Amino acid sequence: MLALLTTAFSWQPPKHIKIYLIGDSTMCLYDRAQLPVTGWGMPFADYMDTTVTISNQARAGRSTRTFLAENRWTPVVDSLQKGDYVLIQFGHNDEAAEPKYADRYTTIPDYRKNLIKFIVETRVREAVPVLITPVTRRSYDSSGQIKETHAGYSDAVREVGKTYSVPVIDLDERSRELMQRLGPDVAEMLYIGVKAGENPNYPNGKKDNTHFNEYGARCIAELVMNEMKALHIGLAQRIVNPKALSK
Repeated sequence: MLALLTTAFSWQPPKHIKIYLIGDSTMCLYDRAQLPVTGWGMPFADYMDTTVTISNQARAGRSTRTFLAENRWTPVVDSLQKGDYVLIQFGHNDEAAEPKYADRYTTIPDYRKNLIKFIVETRVREAVPVLITPVTRRSYDSSGQIKETHAGYSDAVREVGKTYSVPVIDLDERSRELMQRLGPDVAEMLYIGVKAGENPNYPNGKKDNTHFNEYGARCIAELVMNEMKALHIGLAQRIVNPKALSK
């Protein structure tokens, strides 16, 4: 009885923590005027228990370089507390080498350096960095095989994660596996496909094989959650009803 009483009084509730999401448009928040476009960071918040606060700092069109240049990283670092998490997912804009995207393009060596900066500065604050490879696009070859659209950049994330002992959620790989199972026609249901006249936000229609609708964003968020569990990331213990996640 004494042992039970001692245990009861020594038990402490889980510390309240904050999760910062930094990344691009595939992760970020969208307002009602932009729906049905949905970043996977939006439903991600639905799976966390009440001990977690989500701060989604991801922004559309940002690469690691522009996220830093626009001073979006410093406020995150300054706010970090011991035990907080930073989920880091860039790549879509870093790899945009076309001349019209010159303002965001980041070479792979610089991309790697920027990821390292995020990691080191997060750890200085005794917070936990988690790297995430960029999510796949809906792009198939003529035989119906999903294409690797982030070659080089996803490899850089994996390399940095291994070198700095940071957990890597390989969302590129997991999302391509999902899209391959679904096939190009069914996978279309996860992305933006609004016909003219269907949605007042896009009266002329909108078709997009990079960004997700609400259903697609939830599927991607579940992939992230499942990888957290598989990698035994401490944050996985804060997931609400993990049995509800897709397998």
